[in-house]
Amino acid sequence: MAPPATPAVAQTSRPLDGLRLEASGPPGPADGLVAEHLRLLGAEETGRSGERMTLVGPECGGITAHVTWGDRAVDEATAQAATGIMAVHGRRDGSPRGLAADYAATAAGVLTVQGLLAGLLAQARGSQVASIEVSVERAGLLAVSQYLAAAGAEEAEAAEIAPGGPPFTSADGIVFELETLDPGAWAAFWRALDAPADAVRRGWRPFQFRYATACAPFPRELHGAARGHRWERVREAARASGAEVCALHTLTERAAEHDGAPPWELTAHEASYSGSGAPPPVDAPLAGMTVLEAGRRIQAPLTAHLLGLLGAEVVRIEPPGGDPLRGMPPACSGVSARWLALNRGKKAVEVDIKSAADRERLRAMAADADVFLHNWAPGKAAALGLDHEDLSADNPALVYAYTSGWADRLPGAPMGTDFMVQARTGVGEAVRPADEPPVPSLMTLLDVLGGLLGAEAVLAGLLLRQRTGAGVRVDSSLLGAADVLTMPARIRAAQGLDPRRPAGFRRPVPTADGWIALPAHAALPHDAHHLSTARALERLHERGTAAVPVVTDLADLLSSGPVSRDAHGSPAVPAPWRFA
Repeated sequence: MAPPATPAVAQTSRPLDGLRLEASGPPGPADGLVAEHLRLLGAEETGRSGERMTLVGPECGGITAHVTWGDRAVDEATAQAATGIMAVHGRRDGSPRGLAADYAATAAGVLTVQGLLAGLLAQARGSQVASIEVSVERAGLLAVSQYLAAAGAEEAEAAEIAPGGPPFTSADGIVFELETLDPGAWAAFWRALDAPADAVRRGWRPFQFRYATACAPFPRELHGAARGHRWERVREAARASGAEVCALHTLTERAAEHDGAPPWELTAHEASYSGSGAPPPVDAPLAGMTVLEAGRRIQAPLTAHLLGLLGAEVVRIEPPGGDPLRGMPPACSGVSARWLALNRGKKAVEVDIKSAADRERLRAMAADADVFLHNWAPGKAAALGLDHEDLSADNPALVYAYTSGWADRLPGAPMGTDFMVQARTGVGEAVRPADEPPVPSLMTLLDVLGGLLGAEAVLAGLLLRQRTGAGVRVDSSLLGAADVLTMPARIRAAQGLDPRRPAGFRRPVPTADGWIALPAHAALPHDAHHLSTARALERLHERGTAAVPVVTDLADLLSSGPVSRDAHGSPAVPAPWRFA
């Protein structure tokens, strides 16, 4: 629990109030993002940026973050190629594709802020942490960890990995995403659009598994059925069936409506906690802390996974019978490899939140916890008597964390899932160059980045609690993740500039036996298409161009680099930070 607040820090309203950010060295990956997030958390900027960033202040012995590209990468394109991001994002198209947005560097930037917050928290708890190191390559591996785990499982995928997927296009040219978790709603939607019954049946499995496989090879008849009806009829079919549709929005539209809110919100509890004094030094930033996680799918479980990597004991709250996603194929030693990628090492307690007795048991558990984290549907926690006001009454020092889809910031928004948020916020434009139609990625970009931002927010809440003695509510969202990812493109759109990258941007180059990725502005040998990958790379390296081969089979990452195996035999990516 938190130490007692002292008069010197009781006036702190943000976790980094009174600290100053100093940067040095050449420009580094995502240094602007790191500086902006630290500023939002209270740090004073010096106006410089660089690959080394140090926080200093009267209560801080100083902590430095060093951000690198990694062992092989030299920029965003080569990082995406070396870590499998291009392979996963390109599955929908049938060949590797680079994300036009700086996804790997953005993830590394958020992880860097996490590391600095965790290091400051460790210092406040008696440990000697002076520096952290984060690489973009390790951030990229974390981003594809679920896909990598599936590639190294004992059995094959349950759904076909082949080109295809949403969005769909109506007869009047509206491009839209479709979402439902209910097979009955799926079938009713397509029946209303006169789709053949067999195509509807065959389409459900790839649609259901697209979060796992990053592709959805639908029967062509479904796209044909969508093109046979105008947008208003499509919307009527969605309303009648219980499915949801969302027309793709542009970056210009998102820029015009953007409210300027930060990607998370910290709200201190009115009640404060007076603990029993400073604890002895810890061997990990969150050692001795307990996180209760009532999370589903990716966003909240990834947040809790990162807190576990930092030393917290994570206890998953699962429904009676356990999390059904434990059985999602492919498996390692009988447990879903994807589930293990997010949940290995966590304890589990089965709680029936529909039962009054079990809700009381959960409240009692939260009374002894440091963090309560969930991603339930909006309003559900309050209806169950498990909102932050309810739990903080018994535990004033609690950091109550909610990772949502929209954070109540966008009235009339559709279901808050990864692909619907991508559609609504212009991500489809941001991740594709100008010669490709705007299409949201089927890689779960926002679930992962939302999980990273959730962990950043929790660490900020824990540090604020450490400095003030008061508990904190922290809110993060997929909308916040989308806004962080698209910020450079939205700024260009708001300035009246073309927000999209030029044709061919970050597109890998085919060789006779594979693909290579070139750093930005590098020239290509005229005969690369006729050369082997090894020979093309040799020629480029002779010219001083740091090109890399594109990982096309994620299983290749299992035999090299830092990926290990857990007790179940499932691939496990390393922790993204190095503390010293």
